[in-house]
Amino acid sequence: MPSVIRRFSSLPSDIHKFQSRADEQWNIHSKLISIHGRLRRARPQSGGDMSASPNDSTEETTAVFPPTYIVIQFSRHIRTTALVWLVDKICGKRLDGGAELLVRKQPHHDGEGLTLHVSASKIKFLEVAEELELRKRDKCGLIREFTVSQLDDFLEEGMHVDDLLTTAEKQYIVRHELENIRALKEDDQVPGYPAFRLYEGQSIVQVCLHWKLLDRMYPLHDQEALGKLGMKWYWALFRKQPFEEIRLYFGEAVALYFTFLGFYTTSLLVPMVLGFLQLFLSSESIAFFCVFNVLWVTVFLEVWKRKCSELAFTWGTIGMTSLDEPRPNYHGVMGIDVVTGRYQPQFPRWKTNARLYCASLPIVLLCMVGAFFVMLASFWAEEMIIHMKKLHGLEAGGLLVLMPSILYSAVVFIMNCYYRKLATFLTEWENHRTQSQFDRHRVTKLVLFEFVNNFMSLFYIAFYIQDMEMLKNQLTVMLIIFQAINNFQEAILPLLIKCYSKKVTKALKFDAILGNKDNEGSSYIRKRRPTLIHEKDSVIPDHIPALEPDDPRIELAIAEGEMENYEGTYDDYLEIFIQFGYVFLFSSVYPMAALWAVVNNILEIRADAFKLCCLYQRPMAKRVKDTGAWQRAFEAVGAMSIMTNCGLLCMSPQLRRLAPSLTSVEWVLLFVVLEHMLLGIRHILHLVIPDRPEWVRVALARINHQSKQALKNERTIKNRRHLFRRYNTVHASLNHND
Repeated sequence: MPSVIRRFSSLPSDIHKFQSRADEQWNIHSKLISIHGRLRRARPQSGGDMSASPNDSTEETTAVFPPTYIVIQFSRHIRTTALVWLVDKICGKRLDGGAELLVRKQPHHDGEGLTLHVSASKIKFLEVAEELELRKRDKCGLIREFTVSQLDDFLEEGMHVDDLLTTAEKQYIVRHELENIRALKEDDQVPGYPAFRLYEGQSIVQVCLHWKLLDRMYPLHDQEALGKLGMKWYWALFRKQPFEEIRLYFGEAVALYFTFLGFYTTSLLVPMVLGFLQLFLSSESIAFFCVFNVLWVTVFLEVWKRKCSELAFTWGTIGMTSLDEPRPNYHGVMGIDVVTGRYQPQFPRWKTNARLYCASLPIVLLCMVGAFFVMLASFWAEEMIIHMKKLHGLEAGGLLVLMPSILYSAVVFIMNCYYRKLATFLTEWENHRTQSQFDRHRVTKLVLFEFVNNFMSLFYIAFYIQDMEMLKNQLTVMLIIFQAINNFQEAILPLLIKCYSKKVTKALKFDAILGNKDNEGSSYIRKRRPTLIHEKDSVIPDHIPALEPDDPRIELAIAEGEMENYEGTYDDYLEIFIQFGYVFLFSSVYPMAALWAVVNNILEIRADAFKLCCLYQRPMAKRVKDTGAWQRAFEAVGAMSIMTNCGLLCMSPQLRRLAPSLTSVEWVLLFVVLEHMLLGIRHILHLVIPDRPEWVRVALARINHQSKQALKNERTIKNRRHLFRRYNTVHASLNHND
């Protein structure tokens, strides 16, 4: 920006006449100076602009490096040519295929790979925020797309430019710029690695992560902000969750998950109370409880959609569409997008659909059938062992009966691990354009498989064996044990591992100080060094600026680099989805399931908050407008719960005693009538309850109207300028001829 102003002011004198005239009409020069002056008065920890002229380089290097938003750890075996090429891509200008980001290397020892701290200048953040069409609240309270030309409209009284974008948004911008470093036409391979081929438009960072040239890429925690958040969150057992603080720190995806978990837990209070009362009422009341539950599910999901709309509008993500930025791994022929006019990868939609329906769908169905037969084999083996025990009187029969269930659990765990990799591979191969589309199709594949693994055994007991007592016991065990194991795996086990690792690390450091470098611990560490690419360690270039040795970010980067990576909210949503199915699919058999779910969720909120803040790396900020495919998954289970509960009611002895004269055919007809009535009521509720509240619809309509008016006013001003220049010139020439 300073270089632009200096070049503009150094033009010839005749051009200065045009400058003054243009400045009077469009106020361009004063706008540039005001924005630059505002940024110059910014906080001292801000960096410079990578696109500045050489004369500005001293200003950039003398300034304190801005906060670190992403840490990149390079493999210590990466070849020097590839390392220099990657760093140049990160720092280089956009015209040369770079990201124009600010970097500092971390002081390192021999045998260690390069650790790079990545940030961006203020101007870079503002430019990319406008490119990404981030929505911010203006002075009038409206949520609209941010534009640099209207910067003053988004700055409230006393608000600093640095505070305009949240930490999560800045992290999102830096990650977006890194992942959108795409190969140019001349970048046909990674330098030094002829086998690592590149094609035009491919995300270079994703390729390097795939080939282990980059060990990891993660954001740093802000310890001060994290401590304040923790006091309001996982330490405050009886306080409302600080959803806005969660969003500002972790981003919209994590905030939406915790909002959903809290909303879902609150909605379970009514079924919990009714289920508790049902224990003291007559058995005939179970029909009312069942009907209420299946309708309550519909109301809950419809109200949640309204809640999502409110949150998306408030967070500025309600306008996210399929026209958003392509995801990093999206590939295709580079070309001009016919809608946005940007130079982006192009891939025919029909090819994606062909891969989805002709290849991925049959493979997923085949896996589901395989999982179903594995479940049947477990039941058949158990029945066979029970029969053999009765026939031959085996003494160890009690232990043998448990073997099929144990083996089935182990096989399911192994199948889940491999199926996740398969689902990710298939979804990548389908080549969906946006991240939301990719997540939706991946979640759909995984949910289908998990549904078979977790619920088909209950369906088998309910409708084939038709043993209601066995179904109730199985449901109780699966619900309670499933939740206990998950809580142990998510919070307690990682905490124990972390505490043990700290003790081992301290012991090794103490031994190293005493000079005992040849002990078992030291040899163990040497054995654990990565050997992904067998060659000499790379030479780290000296031209990369380094952080000060006493910079606290160095210790943070080392400590957090050893933490487990948080894979996202998929496992958390899946846990709620399975619990949701246990509670509502068979609520007529076990009404107390809602009570166990509420107790678990209260603990789950604090456990998930604790693991995010203390046990895992800080997750990458992710912008979302709703729960995506999970909403459809919950709605599918809600519709299925109507059929399962109606079927269980018609099979229950309590209901059959009320009409002993009905034949089996009449009971089937009663099931069909009852099921269709409830589905009809569900559909009516879906139509009556709008997805968006009235105030959100009004606000969106007002923003749309104001955008049209602004565009109309802009066109009017341009037309007047055009007419003024044209006819004023004609009038002047006529006067001259006269």
